[in-house]
Amino acid sequence: MKKPLLLTLGDPNGLGPELVCRAFMENAFAGVSVVLIGPEQGLAYHAQQFGIDPFWRTVTTFNEVTQENPSIHLLVPKALKYWQPNIGEAVTEGGVAAGISLETACRLLAEKRADAIMTCPLNKALLNDAGFLFPGHTEFLAERSGVGADNVCMHLCGDVLRVSLVTTHPPLREVPNLITKEKILRCLKLTAEHTQRLDLTAPLAVCGLNPHAGESGKIGREEIDTIIPAVKAAQEAGIDAVGPLPADTVFFQAAQGKFSAVLAMYHDQGLAPLKLLHFHEAVNVTLGLPYVRVSVDHGTGYDLVGTGKASLGSFNAALRLAQRLVSAKTK
Repeated sequence: MKKPLLLTLGDPNGLGPELVCRAFMENAFAGVSVVLIGPEQGLAYHAQQFGIDPFWRTVTTFNEVTQENPSIHLLVPKALKYWQPNIGEAVTEGGVAAGISLETACRLLAEKRADAIMTCPLNKALLNDAGFLFPGHTEFLAERSGVGADNVCMHLCGDVLRVSLVTTHPPLREVPNLITKEKILRCLKLTAEHTQRLDLTAPLAVCGLNPHAGESGKIGREEIDTIIPAVKAAQEAGIDAVGPLPADTVFFQAAQGKFSAVLAMYHDQGLAPLKLLHFHEAVNVTLGLPYVRVSVDHGTGYDLVGTGKASLGSFNAALRLAQRLVSAKTK
């Protein structure tokens, strides 16, 4: 990576700072330059608990970041200099820190100071309480990048299974009305670009919405009216996509290597099988942004903070994938 990776600490009262410290102790940052973004207090707390010296160089502006490679800097936004931690607790101050850190990262990305961002978990309710009125990271980054939430696609992956979502977090009763030909086609295009970067050549599979993919209209018409036209449009655009296929069998086929990725119509349709296989090492990727964005696929885990029981699998997998995607994008 020619530019440093930005890594936001998320809610510093959650697992983010602890995972960063443990990753450093396991040498996960070897060979990569990282600019951590967030308050120093949370990071310092966990370093002390682990009995390690601060492994970062604290700066207050990006201009202070030196060009050594590898290196680890901590950029502390001025508004967070005197931030007070409540380690392991869900308090509004955690949402404030997460929001300000993310705003800082968005500004640096807009200035082309970095090509990629990795985000540690935040609490969506506390983010809103702090005045940042976004459902989560994906929508925040999409809005601040100028792309818009309608033009990105949520994608989650492990070594075996890769899943994109047409809809993300709406109530289930709203899903059928939110599935459109345009959304399906956009997600297929973005997923195809992503799998090509990873040198995956198998087709993309598209799930049906209804059981048995609608049984030729006997169990709903969404497949006939919306999904089939979208798949045909994708094929006409040169995308190797097949479907709609019954969701109760397509993930098994994908896990056997028949498909590079699966496009699911709604959250649990796609993520239940993914997390069955990759609960501890799945990575969340936002497709469609002008830069690489990866994230751990778990929450703040307040109850696990300080216990050492939280898995590092997702964190390490996200770190590796960020480097791989930046390398593929610059070829």
